[in-house]
Amino acid sequence: MSSTFSPNPAESLWQMMDQIRGSFDRRTQGPRKSRGDVRAAILVLLAEEPMHGYQIIREIEERSAGAWKPSAGSVYPTLQQIADEGLVRVEESNARKTYVLTDEGRAEAESASAPWSEHERGGSFQALPKAGVELAHAVSQVMHTGSAAQTDEAIEVLADARRRIYAILAQG
Repeated sequence: MSSTFSPNPAESLWQMMDQIRGSFDRRTQGPRKSRGDVRAAILVLLAEEPMHGYQIIREIEERSAGAWKPSAGSVYPTLQQIADEGLVRVEESNARKTYVLTDEGRAEAESASAPWSEHERGGSFQALPKAGVELAHAVSQVMHTGSAAQTDEAIEVLADARRRIYAILAQG
């Protein structure tokens, strides 16, 4: 948090809301995936059909609903590594390298799990922080332009929302 002090409590709250909004914005990008996750994703995809590197990148992005798009700098070295291990072979067609699982690679792919499945919860990883940012924006609008009665009503709504969210967690 900033050490800047404002004599106006509302202005201090506004600055704090901006900082909270910024932290939500950074978090919606999701956690970075490890090279092991890239490896598992590649094996799972190649078990379905041979692909070239950019197809793999696009498939991962699509299957994770945009939450994860590995870079070429993580996919191609991983492809090279699993080729060196004998899990894939490279076939060239139309000046493009296509990666095909070997029998050994197919056996390893069977034990790999699709790392994008954690993103299949309806995009909740990104939706929840976004909803929080939108709520913070609405609160700041009431704070800046609302009447005393509107502010009191907003406080009641927020208190009820907090109780209902904790009730969701209490369910299980």
